[in-house]
Amino acid sequence: MRMTASSPSDGRPVQAGGISPQVRQLAEQLLATGFDKLSERECRVIAGVAQRTQVSRNVNHAFEERRTFGDRLADRVATFGGSWVFITLFLATLAGWALFNSAILAGLVEAFDPYPYIFLNLLLSMLAALQAPIIMMSQNRQAARDRVAAGLDYEINLKAEVEIMELHEKLDRIRSQHLEELLRAQQEQLRLLTRLADGGGAV
Repeated sequence: MRMTASSPSDGRPVQAGGISPQVRQLAEQLLATGFDKLSERECRVIAGVAQRTQVSRNVNHAFEERRTFGDRLADRVATFGGSWVFITLFLATLAGWALFNSAILAGLVEAFDPYPYIFLNLLLSMLAALQAPIIMMSQNRQAARDRVAAGLDYEINLKAEVEIMELHEKLDRIRSQHLEELLRAQQEQLRLLTRLADGGGAV
């Protein structure tokens, strides 16, 4: 299977066969593997390092792009169901139901749901049966959001690690070049000193 990487200009996937030699060299040199053996996420990171593009993204925006209308509705219901507004309204409704059936209707006509409020228990059971899967759906969405966040964190950490490795490679090359220059300078000085010693002071 051919891996893809995001292009820095338009974000469209680029086939691994069309990547630059610099990207392949980074994958082979720093990660000790071929570009074709990397996952799509790793390919995107390597391409970002080679092309000096940003890989960090807002997890909220990345997650919102994947949510459907049902997902947003489930999140809203779960958010409202876990708020103090819902608890206050729910307690007020229970108190009003009990007061209306026990105190008000009891003195006028026969209450439609007298104590022990069997119809109210039925409604509460149906509400709980409906609310539980909606909350579970929202929790699943939160778990999916956590996975997206973990994936984005992995990309950022991998990019930082690869860039640090690349910096070490550059520093090693600079140090090697500097040592070679020092060695050449010493050899040249030794050559001049040898000629001075052999020529009696003439260079």
